[in-house]
Amino acid sequence: MSDYNWCHNPSCHTIETQSRVRGTGNHKVLRTRKIALRSDYIRDSIYAYFCNQNCLHQFLNKFAQEVANLNPTPKPKETPIKVKKEKDTNWRGDPYTRTRIIIENSS
Repeated sequence: MSDYNWCHNPSCHTIETQSRVRGTGNHKVLRTRKIALRSDYIRDSIYAYFCNQNCLHQFLNKFAQEVANLNPTPKPKETPIKVKKEKDTNWRGDPYTRTRIIIENSS
């Protein structure tokens, strides 16, 4: 496994920042940024594939339809629940009703 990824935004190399400038003399280029995978937080998140929020959102704006079609949702999904109302008192002793949602086991 590699210790880094390249940003997946196809336009990353066109964004004009100093962190993307590479080369010497008159042979400079803007290059896609490299993402270091030093921590589990980065490795296990979307930022393992995008160097920042700007690149992530540019990618999503360009490919939103294709991303949505990877796992289409043709009908709504439902989770069975029970709604439980409990009477309680606050720190001053004033009564109130608390509504709790309890997810039922589907097994």
